[in-house]
Order: sequence, then C-alpha cells, then structure tokens
Amino acid sequence: MRFIHTADWHLGKLFGQRYMTEDQAFVLDALVEAVRTYAADAVVIAGDVYDRSVPPAEAVALFGSVLGKIRAAGAEVLFISGNHDSGRRLDFGAEVLAMAGVHVRARLTDDLSPVIIGSAEGPVAFSLIPYLDPIEVRDVFGIRETLSFDEAAALVVEKARAALPGGMPSVAVAHAFLAGGVRTESVRALSVGGSDQISPAHFKDFSYAALGHLHGPQRAGAETIRYAGSPLCYSFDEVRQEKGFELVSIDAAGAVSHAFHALAPRHAVRVVEGMLDDLRAGSDPLPRDDYVLVRLLDTVRPLSAREKLAEHYDNIFGIEFPNFKAQAIRSEAHTANEGASDMEKFADFYREATGEAMTEEQRAFFIECVDAMDREARAEKDAREAPEGRASE
Repeated sequence: MRFIHTADWHLGKLFGQRYMTEDQAFVLDALVEAVRTYAADAVVIAGDVYDRSVPPAEAVALFGSVLGKIRAAGAEVLFISGNHDSGRRLDFGAEVLAMAGVHVRARLTDDLSPVIIGSAEGPVAFSLIPYLDPIEVRDVFGIRETLSFDEAAALVVEKARAALPGGMPSVAVAHAFLAGGVRTESVRALSVGGSDQISPAHFKDFSYAALGHLHGPQRAGAETIRYAGSPLCYSFDEVRQEKGFELVSIDAAGAVSHAFHALAPRHAVRVVEGMLDDLRAGSDPLPRDDYVLVRLLDTVRPLSAREKLAEHYDNIFGIEFPNFKAQAIRSEAHTANEGASDMEKFADFYREATGEAMTEEQRAFFIECVDAMDREARAEKDAREAPEGRASE
C-alpha cells in the first residue's frame, strides 16, 4: 500500500489581505501529479480542509475539483475535519461520496469502525478520527465527568483501535496537537492555557499515524507518528519550513517506510532584510513577485517606504522597522524641547524622521492645521458646557 499523507490545506485562506485560492490550486495540481507519478493507492487529508467553518464558494469549488482529479488519477481519498472546519458541513453527502471512493469522517460518532482500502500488497485499515472536542466526546459517549484533551483523545483512539480487524496494517488519521510539537503563528490554539496537548503514546499501536494541525512536517514521539505539515506557507514564521507531503508505504506485515516530498509554490514566501537604499539598488536577487515581509534595518524610519519598495517588489505583505528607535527619539526630543512651542517640537521630530529641516511653507501649513483643530476643539467644548436652554436655541 502506498499513500500520500497531506493536511492543513486551509482552502479559502486569507494571508496578507490576499486570498490564496490560486496559489492553493497551483500546489494541489502538483499533488495530483504526484498521485500519478508514485501510483498512490490513496490520499489522506488530516483535517483543516478549509480555513473557516463557512468557506468562500471558490474554496468549495476548488476542493470539489481536486477530489475529482485525485480520483481520476486512480487514488481513493480519505479525509477528516480539523478545528477550522465545520464538521456538519464537511460531512455532507458522506454516504454517496464513499460509493465514489471518497471517504470522510467529519463528525464524531460512537461508530469508529475503519475504512478498508485494498492494494496489491493487501488491505490496510484506516481509522478516521475527526477533530476531537472534549465536550463533544462526553456527549457522544455519555460521560459525566470533565475530560481534558488528552483524556478525550485516549478514550476515542482506544475505541478506534479496538474496532480494527486483526491481521492487517492500520493507519490512524487525526487532527490534534501532540506534546512536543512545534506550533506557528497561523496555527490556532485549541484551548486557552496550553491544555490542548495530547500524548503521542495513544497512537503507538497503529502502523502509522497521519496527523494534521501543525504546519511544519515533523515526527511526534515516534518515526511513524507524523505531521505532514501544510502544503503552503501561511505565516512568515513558517518560511524556513519545508512544504509538501509524506509518501508512505506499508507492506502486508505492517512495516512502514516514508519520505517527505517538497512542493514548489506559485510564489515563494520569504522575509527580506536590508537597508532601504540597498534594496532599491538591487541587493536582493530573488524574484520580485515573491510574497515578502520586508524588515528595513534603517535606524531612521524612511518616508514612503512602501511606495519606494513597490518599485522592486510586487507583493509586499508587511514592513517592519526593527532598528527604528522611535521611543529613544521621542524621549530625547522631549528632554531637549521642554518649554518649546508645538511648532518647534514638531520641527525637531520632522528633522529626526526625514533628515531635513521644514520649509517655511511647511511650517505655515502646520500652524494652519493646528489652529483649525484648536478651533474645532473649542467649539465642541463650548457646546458641551452650554446651558441646556442655550444649547437648544
């Protein structure tokens, strides 16, 4: 049995005020091509198919299209819900989809019987465990006492393991935060206070555990308990992570081998650092259409930085100024300008920010603006303090 383990597609994701649908379609076409190249028997999607419970129509259309392409390439599909998904919506048509080779379990029930997928090496049992909320686990199994995430997972995973048939390899598919995993900014916490972690030991009796939730590919307590990670970068602290999928092989005896395969994005996501003048002079040789966060190292915050950088970068998602000593400048200016007029204070600030002195025309404009604001403030104050009878006249 050979299958592709992927997760955390987050279809409909908004990143840097930009919907990632075209980027997701690009990388998922490459995933479909991998199904053909490696003659995969199945594709496992370990949750967070969508980025939110009510995804945009374009995201739903993309998912439907990709499912069709994977089936046309010869692989069956198995997927579960993640914490971003709506289980009820994702579960729609599950019985009909199963007849077409697409197997979904998006809502927890007390039936945890596995999906059996055949292959040239023999059948493999896939336990599809949807995203687990401890309250939902209590309701489904009639438990009165409070459960932690770890206790809820232990109960459900054990019931899934007990439902496995004997004599064949098994794969657990789950969406959870296993202890020791590395979280990134785009990964939503499952609970307040760090109580969302569960033990990897719950999955030790499966031949392989295909996990979702953490966006960096990584092992979780054992070599065969793994996160595939997301197929794209969804935050700038993910730029050093590889993005792709796990190709997993299981023989009839349950022996597992796996290899990570990278997927090339339509646009690379990266952090650019440097002085503004250096970046404008071409110190960055990489493609201008990458999705970039620019960290300007100038100690004085330059004016119109975004407009100047836009001459060299098509997709600026953010600009940071780590060396800008705004607080120090304001503190020094306050000490030096005690007793100075508002005009002189602003003139000093302008000189620090731009490196140039204000012109007489700029001074006159500043005074005109401040006077207008003062007049408006006085008028509002007079209106508030006027007697009721006078205010109504």
